[in-house]
Parts: sequence; C-alpha cells; structure tokens
Amino acid sequence: MITQVKTVSPEAIEEAAALIRAGELVGMPTETVYGLGANALDENAVKKIFEAKGRPGDNPLIVHVSSVKEIPALVREIPAAARKLMDAFWPGPMTLILPKADCIPSAVSAGLDTVGIRLPASEAARALIAAAGRPIAAPSANRSGKPSPTTAQHVFEDMEGRIPMILDGGACEVGVESSVIDATGEIPVILRPGGITPEMVQEVIGSVSVDEHVMSPLSEGDVVRSPGMKYKHYAPKAKTVIYDGAPENVIAAICARYDALIAAGEKPAILGFDEHDFGGRTVISLGSVHHADDAAARLFAALRELDERGETAALCEAVDPHGIGLAVMNRMGRAAGFDIERV
Repeated sequence: MITQVKTVSPEAIEEAAALIRAGELVGMPTETVYGLGANALDENAVKKIFEAKGRPGDNPLIVHVSSVKEIPALVREIPAAARKLMDAFWPGPMTLILPKADCIPSAVSAGLDTVGIRLPASEAARALIAAAGRPIAAPSANRSGKPSPTTAQHVFEDMEGRIPMILDGGACEVGVESSVIDATGEIPVILRPGGITPEMVQEVIGSVSVDEHVMSPLSEGDVVRSPGMKYKHYAPKAKTVIYDGAPENVIAAICARYDALIAAGEKPAILGFDEHDFGGRTVISLGSVHHADDAAARLFAALRELDERGETAALCEAVDPHGIGLAVMNRMGRAAGFDIERV
C-alpha cells in the first residue's frame, strides 16, 4: 500500500472522507495529537485500526464528532454534569465517557457498556468528520507503545504502507492527548489527564476526582476504562527514568547518572528545562520550567528525537503536576514505566 501525505485542503478532506466511508483508515490532525481514523460505526473498519497499530483489543477507542447534535444517536444518556462540561470545553481536548448506544460496535468500546466521545477543536478534524458523514473512531496514529505523533511526518514514520492517506494539518498545538472524564457516575472521574485540567473541571461542576492510576499502572485484572491506562505507552527505545525533587537535587542526580552512563559506554540524553544548567551535557529541551504547556507541546517530539539520535538512556526532569503538568507527568510516567527517583 502506498501512503499519501496531503496538506489539508477542501479537496484533500473530501478524498479522505471518501476513504472513511469506504472503510479505510486516514491519519488525521487534531489539536492534541494526530489520530488514526475509521468509521466508528463500521466494525470491520475499526478492526483495521487495531491491526495497523498493533493495539491490544481491550484498549477502547474514542469516537470523534463534528457537532454536539450527533451525540444523542451514539449514547443512551447525557448526564447533567456532562452537559455542563460540553458547554464549557467543547470543541476542545476533552473526551467524555458516556453510556453507549447499541450502534457503537464492541470493538470501539472494548466490550464495555460505555464509549468515549470527543468534539475536537481542530477545524480540519471537524471538517473531515462532517464530510465523511460518519463519527470517526480514532486513537493516536502511532504504532502501539511508541510516542504519540504530533506531526504528519511522525504518522508517516509509523504508518507508511499501513494506511492509504495522511492529512497534514501542521504541528499539533496541545501536544498531549485529550483529557478523558468518566461522566457516568455521581462524581465525574478523570481517567486520563490532558489539556482540560482537574482545576478547570472543578470550576465548572464543583466536584471531580482523579483516578488513582493516573500516576501508577493498573493492577492485573483491572478493567481498562480509558485509552492510555493499562499498557506502557509513549515509550522511546531509550531506558527512561524520571527525577523528582528540589531542582538542585534533580540536576545533581541527573548529571551524576549521565556521567556514570557515559563511563559505561552508554549514550544518554537529558530531557530538561531551559533555565537549568547541565554543564554542556546533551539536553533535549522541555521548554521553560515556568510553563508546563511547553513540556506538553514538546514531550512526544522529544521522546521520538531520542530514538532518531540513537540515545540509549533518557534522564528526565519531573514536571510540576498541577494544571496540564499532571498530563505531562502521566505521559512521561508511562513512557518510563513509572520509574521515578525521588531525590
């Protein structure tokens, strides 16, 4: 299969929409990361997503819509708290877990009685969904376990020969996947943090909880209620370790470990903040320590850069887990298998 990359245009969107209607896969831009899209109501098309990604079948997908008007046909109920969140944050980087309607294939929901629904802020994504005339199921457009793609080139690197088309909408603005909020219970629960932060949600609905596994792996036998919960995700080939503590302690610990790895013949790199001095050692920037959205926008590209450069170890500065920093730490933690050293 030849994979074509086409810059977003009305003609390219219509071509991609025709592929979706025909049961094929398309790499699509969103404001969070690039998605691997298929007709969400076509089980055979959805199964192609799992084949292309090498994705485990118990990992549910998110259904993307172009308008709130499309949602009632996809779910059995929209709780009051969910409606408030929709009004506040859509279009935007938020996925709501709702009771699914019978039209949602089991492959989309991983056998669960719920489905994740998202109305993306990306105009290109909404235009594609509207042109296709179908809701689009789309996880991140990377091979399973690898860092999520934030450019069309990242998608091409992972999906060349596996899908017929990638829509190139430029670099993603947010850089981490959507916040996933389970709105089926009395108090909504954040299952995966993202650009819509716990603090933002709390301002709208008053009460929200954060799932205990946001910063820890699921236990054996636990149900995967959201994408990104169970498996080691976003991981580069380099052995990744996070250092958390006072900045001076973190810098000292990273430099000591870096030098020990060099002495052992390894090729380490540091994922660090611009304000911190690592004495000329190899550093891939996470941006400013004062702006966690810098780290969010850069993290996945930084993890991919490690592989491109052939680094064998990644020593990462922890991010303040407030606001979008929680999302960054969630992704970084999963990339490292939650190997976090407190210093």
